[in-house]
Amino acid sequence: MRRSPFHERLAAAGAYFREVSGWESPDWYGPPGTIPDPGPLTFRRPAWFGRWQDEHRAARERVIVMDMSFMGKFLVQGRDAGRILNRISGNQVDGATGVITYTQWLNEGGTLEADLTVTKLAEDRYLVVVTDTMVRHAETWLKRHIADDAHAAVIDVTSAYGQLNVQGPHSRALLQKLTSTDLSNAAFPFRTAREIDLGFARVLCIRITYLGELGYELYIPAEQAVHVYDRVVAAGEEFGLAHAGLKALGSLRMEKGYRDYGHDIDNTDGPYEVGLGFALDLKKPEGFIGKEAVVAQKARGPLLRRLVQVLVKDPEPLLFHAEVVHHDGAPVGYVRAASYGHTLGGAVGLAMIEPRVIVDEAYLASGRWEVDIAGTLYPALVSARPLYDPQMKRIHG
Repeated sequence: MRRSPFHERLAAAGAYFREVSGWESPDWYGPPGTIPDPGPLTFRRPAWFGRWQDEHRAARERVIVMDMSFMGKFLVQGRDAGRILNRISGNQVDGATGVITYTQWLNEGGTLEADLTVTKLAEDRYLVVVTDTMVRHAETWLKRHIADDAHAAVIDVTSAYGQLNVQGPHSRALLQKLTSTDLSNAAFPFRTAREIDLGFARVLCIRITYLGELGYELYIPAEQAVHVYDRVVAAGEEFGLAHAGLKALGSLRMEKGYRDYGHDIDNTDGPYEVGLGFALDLKKPEGFIGKEAVVAQKARGPLLRRLVQVLVKDPEPLLFHAEVVHHDGAPVGYVRAASYGHTLGGAVGLAMIEPRVIVDEAYLASGRWEVDIAGTLYPALVSARPLYDPQMKRIHG
């Protein structure tokens, strides 16, 4: 029912489209100018596995463009916008102007209601971006927490902008050829959000990533989106630019252990259980919804329930969802979401582990870990830290 401004260009580039909350979005790409053939459905490697692998590697080694226009985008503006957003956000989102902040929204019980970013564009103007599956929920949650006497308005601007993500180690060099804005690490550090010139357009450029690489998100007025896309693709030839779809998005983010609300985290989880305690600012003077509950969660001590990353050591089998994880022969959890780690060399997923004992580093490093895939137990590596670039050197480079 919905198509991004880039749709015809992506079709010409060989996109195999899938439905994403009503949007036509590229899942992977065949050769340019062709109608890609997905081949037969299978629980083994699909016919397009090699195309997916190429897109994944292009993001890790060169640079890719990815259409993310389906992401929900809300402009929140008014005198009280910052105060309201800071009250419902676990992190500090009302700091310096021109900064994007990753945060969660919690309920009074201290479990997750939303997982999103808030960008402070001005003292009275903010951009909230959420995943496609929770657009209406996030909008409703936000509006319900605006008091009748508060001065703040929420506007859904999802369709007003094409969102083109330029990601990979060559992304800075590519974009620097197209703008007069200094994109150096010193002038445009990680989490910077700034309007830049690109061709004949003014584009909101945010240095952030969901793939684990140096990268940028471009929010382009819909009427100028194709113009910017054409400039980026033309300049990208020098850098080996590739198009990448949602399959690559899934495998890249899974290697980095990035969460996806509605897949591997949801409203039954507390932030510490799913490794998101770092995104809470417990020192905010005004606090936030759910703070008392998460302080109590933290005070209870070591976790008995924890979301961990699982890597299958055998490179052949694939993970999907819901495979049972075993520790020393006993089932202790299940895979909530999974993909294939083309860089790590095996299927990788995020699994919720609940063994009824303390889940700490010592426990994760002990014993024999296995995953049941279609009735066969495969040896696995389990980690609470991202298996890909845990020090985040590539993101900050």
